Amino acid sequence: MAAMHVDASTGVMNTLLPKLSKLLEEYTNIKGAARNQITFLRDELSSMKPVLEMLADVDDGLDPLKREWRDNVRELAFDIEDYTDSFVIRVSHESDELPTGFKGFFRKLKKLKACPEIADAIDELIKKCAMEGSKRHKRYNSVNVASNSSTFGVDPRMLMFYDEVDKLVGVNRAKKHIIEWFTKEKDEKNLKVLTFADFGSLRKSNLAIKIYSQLEDQFQCTFFLSLSRNLCREKILRMIHTNLGITYNTSDDEEKLIDRIRDYLKDKRYFIVIDDVRDAEAWKAIELALFNNTCGSRIVITTRNSTVASCCSHDGGYVYRMEPLSLKNSKMLFFKRAFGSEDLPNPQLEKVSDGILQKCGGLPLAIMIMSSLLADQNEEDEWKRVLTAIGSVLAKDPDDDIMKSILSLSYYDLPHHLRACLLYLSIFPEDYEINKQRLINRWIAEGFILEEQGLTSYEVGERYFNYLINRCLIQPVGSKHGQAKACQVHGIILDFLACKASEENFVTPFNDDAEQGLVSENKVRVRRLHVNNHNKKEVARLTGLVLSHVRSLTLFGDFGRIPMSAFTALRVMDQEDNWDLGGNWGLGSNHHMAHIEMMLHLRYLRLNSPLLDFVLTARTGGLENLETLDLLGVSVVELPSAITRLRRLARLYISHLARFPKGTIAKLQSLEELSEFGFVSFHQQWECLQEFSQLTKLRMLKVKWDFDWSFVQDEEGLQSYMHALISSCNVHNLYIGNIRIWPGPYPLSLESCCPTTTCSLQKLHITYCFICKVPNWMSSLGNLKELKLYIYCLRAEDVKILGAIPTLIFLKLKTFYGTDGRIFIPGYKGFRCLKYFGLVMISCGTTPEFEEGSMPNLEHLKLRFCVHEMECINGATDFGIRHLSTLNKVEVHIYGCSVSHKDYDPEADREDSNAKNAAFLIKAAVKALPNRVTCSFELAKTYGNIGTFHGLIKILNRHNGISVERLLQEMLKSRVKQMIQNNMARARGIF
Repeated sequence: MAAMHVDASTGVMNTLLPKLSKLLEEYTNIKGAARNQITFLRDELSSMKPVLEMLADVDDGLDPLKREWRDNVRELAFDIEDYTDSFVIRVSHESDELPTGFKGFFRKLKKLKACPEIADAIDELIKKCAMEGSKRHKRYNSVNVASNSSTFGVDPRMLMFYDEVDKLVGVNRAKKHIIEWFTKEKDEKNLKVLTFADFGSLRKSNLAIKIYSQLEDQFQCTFFLSLSRNLCREKILRMIHTNLGITYNTSDDEEKLIDRIRDYLKDKRYFIVIDDVRDAEAWKAIELALFNNTCGSRIVITTRNSTVASCCSHDGGYVYRMEPLSLKNSKMLFFKRAFGSEDLPNPQLEKVSDGILQKCGGLPLAIMIMSSLLADQNEEDEWKRVLTAIGSVLAKDPDDDIMKSILSLSYYDLPHHLRACLLYLSIFPEDYEINKQRLINRWIAEGFILEEQGLTSYEVGERYFNYLINRCLIQPVGSKHGQAKACQVHGIILDFLACKASEENFVTPFNDDAEQGLVSENKVRVRRLHVNNHNKKEVARLTGLVLSHVRSLTLFGDFGRIPMSAFTALRVMDQEDNWDLGGNWGLGSNHHMAHIEMMLHLRYLRLNSPLLDFVLTARTGGLENLETLDLLGVSVVELPSAITRLRRLARLYISHLARFPKGTIAKLQSLEELSEFGFVSFHQQWECLQEFSQLTKLRMLKVKWDFDWSFVQDEEGLQSYMHALISSCNVHNLYIGNIRIWPGPYPLSLESCCPTTTCSLQKLHITYCFICKVPNWMSSLGNLKELKLYIYCLRAEDVKILGAIPTLIFLKLKTFYGTDGRIFIPGYKGFRCLKYFGLVMISCGTTPEFEEGSMPNLEHLKLRFCVHEMECINGATDFGIRHLSTLNKVEVHIYGCSVSHKDYDPEADREDSNAKNAAFLIKAAVKALPNRVTCSFELAKTYGNIGTFHGLIKILNRHNGISVERLLQEMLKSRVKQMIQNNMARARGIF
């Protein structure tokens, strides 16, 4: 049976009902009036639940009376759950400290009978809301809403979708036009302002960054400033000071701030880009501060506000307006997302699709959301329903923003639990890169995740995450082989979510730049508090709020001196870059988390203060409900044995420098993820590796060691530890890496690490630890989907073994050398499922060669190689890329160049160079492929010529004359170790 969950409109109703039943079942000592009240309340809330679900599906047409009733019942459920959890947790926590036997039993019984507050609180809450709710329930019809949101990965059509949008929207065309404007007006000495008006596109910030990076070298003074929501004029002026490096006093008023900026710029030719100006007041502050010094200065403004665009152009400024998409391009974008092709597969949908696109008005974001809503839907009735829904929303308010209407339609089309997951994103600032792991773990702690049989909570959370990407409600960051490592929220969508979250009392924001501070006074209970305060000013407005009901606290910046003890109901604590947290909250080395043991409800704790010396003590053991502990951003020296009292701890993220006492790991029986387990020179840490086999729930393990010559003396021990890790068959994702960026010269042998039983490994990364060969047993890993390896010499036998892994989707290899200077990928053999292949060739003289029929499903190819001279690529032309017919993305990184260039185009390069010639050959091969392949190049400098692998070995062994093949064999033997060690100092200088 699926677990109950929390959603936006019904609150914790779904989680509360089973808790009330459990309370009656387990605590039989609750009798009399209290038991009757709990029973009555459970039954009343059960009858209200379907009504709340029905009202949750009503858009803005909900009348005030019903809206008030819905909100009151939702808040009632929150309050009752707070009382219930406090009662159960306190009794459970205190009973653990009581003596055992009859004496302990009677003392526990006494405590149960001495808890009248739960009965009193419930009695008061019933009188307040539940009785009236019961009467109103009879006037409403209940409905049952069910929806299946299951999805396994990011839709493959999404991986290249944003690149396609860039082409259709004309980002490159806009960039070229703006650059031409600068060139044309180059000799103009007066200040010139160009405004890029972007009312519904997707790449406003991306365009601004491209313009800035290309032109900044031509000016004496430059900065790029991206504005967030609700910035006051004074805050904007202080941000300009910071970007210019001007010091200011916190007591300075607006006039002094403006004068100081004008004085600084009076004799400088400056170039400034201000991204996302929201209102005219923000522009007025910028305009007053930036001095027209007749030095030929330039300003670029991006906005999605037509009023701002008009203000910027009032004094001779130039506005570049991004035109809406034509009907032809709108159809191309719409059909490509909905059906994966540029043509409409069902002619019957043509008329209704034209109607939908007309409503979208050529706005790319609107088209993307609507097409995602209808993806793979071929029924004409469903398309007509969507068209009617858009028309209905717009009919209510013809002047309403089309994007708001479309977002509202898409929001209410989501299942209830996914609405909560989406609204939760309003906690994060605009343009913030939200880490997927962090977000999903927070969803779990908040109760947003529905359990599904055969899947962990995190795997279900990944489905939710991918579902929102596929609906174009969030944008993927770092997508590879169907998964993204993070996401971002478009500014228009974030504005909508913030408004919705405020209406639902879902998130309460406090921004240091907001003139009005917190929310309106009618928000009695704060459930989720988001503080964005980087001004170091006291958070005074929070003192007037009831913080004892806050379930989630997210901090960006300083939180003042409000004690942690005020947050008695806290489930989620997430702190980002708060440099003063230790002193204010008592978490520093002097206080050792003085109040942390009071947070008995806490399920998720993340701290990220670089200056915070965080020391876990025995008090940490009081956090018995903690499921996620993320301390990667702080210094943890040693984990105490008391951590074993965290019985529900499933995810632990710490620095590799933290030490585990012997026997601790084996007792963390709920542990599912551990990152990072590290060891440098502690023999005891090596012994801890043996304990991982006792963790039956462990699914992800990340290990870092200091793999250097200090371990060479214990070669057999090293191999046995590797075997212990790889043969931990419960682990799905295993990451083994070296602390040192420069890999040690001692190659690992994995041949003896063969798992003894069926292995569950799905991801295996062994990086910065070079292996001497790919072991034969690796081809039998029947569940392996992702593999990263560093290997000294990639031989034909190694390629054959890798190609035989039946389920491999993602492969990334780093090598010095291939046999006879090439890495040959044979056709029609192996790599049948591979979709991503990354190959880094460190030394010159080695090139890949793809035979016809090789890697038949490859979609993404990434190559990195040296080109000092054309001889470096052994006379290769296009590496056989012409044979990879399923490719849709190619990335090429060429190093050994005289200059660095992140966005290099060989066709636009007028200079003749070896890098250009190599890139030109590859681009020509890519153009000949049947798909619309995106091809990008990056050039990078190198200091010194690494040369061929043979040349490298000669440097390492200048006086020994050992061949490459012989060296790879002898490096495993003790008589070669000292020889290489003596030459490492000279070799490092070359690299």
